[in-house]
Amino acid sequence: MCRILPPAPSWCGSALCRTGRRTTAPRSTCSGGMQHGSRLLEGSPPAPDRRVLFCARMDSRTVGFIGLGHMGAGMARNLLKAGVPLVVWDLASEAVRPLTQAGADAAPDPARLAERAGLLFLCVPTDKETAEVLFGDGGVVHGGGTPAVVDTTTMNHRAARRLAQRAGEAGLTYADCPVSGMPLRAERGTLTMMFGGSPALFSLARPYLDAMGEFIVHCGDVGMGQLMKAVNNIVYDVNIAAFCEVLPFAVKAGLQPEQVAEVLTTGNARSFASQYFVPKILERRFDGDFSLEAAYKDIVNIQEAAAEVDASLPLVEAMVSAYRTAIEMGLGDEPKSAMVKVYEARMNQEVRGGPSASEPRDG
Repeated sequence: MCRILPPAPSWCGSALCRTGRRTTAPRSTCSGGMQHGSRLLEGSPPAPDRRVLFCARMDSRTVGFIGLGHMGAGMARNLLKAGVPLVVWDLASEAVRPLTQAGADAAPDPARLAERAGLLFLCVPTDKETAEVLFGDGGVVHGGGTPAVVDTTTMNHRAARRLAQRAGEAGLTYADCPVSGMPLRAERGTLTMMFGGSPALFSLARPYLDAMGEFIVHCGDVGMGQLMKAVNNIVYDVNIAAFCEVLPFAVKAGLQPEQVAEVLTTGNARSFASQYFVPKILERRFDGDFSLEAAYKDIVNIQEAAAEVDASLPLVEAMVSAYRTAIEMGLGDEPKSAMVKVYEARMNQEVRGGPSASEPRDG
């Protein structure tokens, strides 16, 4: 039976007890007619104050974290701030040093790390690196332990399922849990986290996820977290492509770029993407996001997933063409906002802030 827990402070001893955290999960994973992970009782009147306060207590197990790049470093630091005994590993020793200085232990390789950790988080570039960390020389499976693995790496949902099957054959429990949010949100512990795995592993991992994220969503079985992230990324990437296309047009048609930017960032077209990227485009600063090449892979993943269920996604098809064009122009390693350069070239119109921004480019 699910019960409403009494009020508790924001942080409750060794427990991560965050009031105000938003968490959702599939139905039928908690007895008593309540969604596991939800803080709203079924059948209750819709009132924002009538909530179940989730206060899952961490045990004393050591947690492992592999992959201390732009995202992983912030996530690992938030585990340390929550008082979690943490052992870390990264291929780059310079990435490990700040974490050990903050209180983490360092392992010489993933195998040794696995011997100490009951729960292991991964945050590496692709599924190829996940496979290497888990199954390669010095990998997790070659250690003496069998930690539960929560992989925050972004990959194709089918790749996540293949990894889960291989991990299961090696005695490991695996879940995918990609995240949404930039390094700043990783530092602040406010990521959106999309978990795909068993209810049991979700329950085990949840208090640690709460240390790293603000919005925790249990999407279903393994692979569904990756599919959810791909859906989210498509909407985000379409948004970026839309204003990259319209900015050169608006300026070429005679509108002042600063005024266009003001409307796109305050009107009903306002979004995180427009507020973050449009000012940067006017300043010709192309940084602060993942690459066009990475975005293209996400779009292709959705295209393939749509084919599996016989769904027609014409906008996604158009996106595939647009991103492919940008990559063929040599922009693949640049952030997604660099797609504006494709349309600037087609329209012979650069978008730039300042008094001369509406003048066409030479040549």
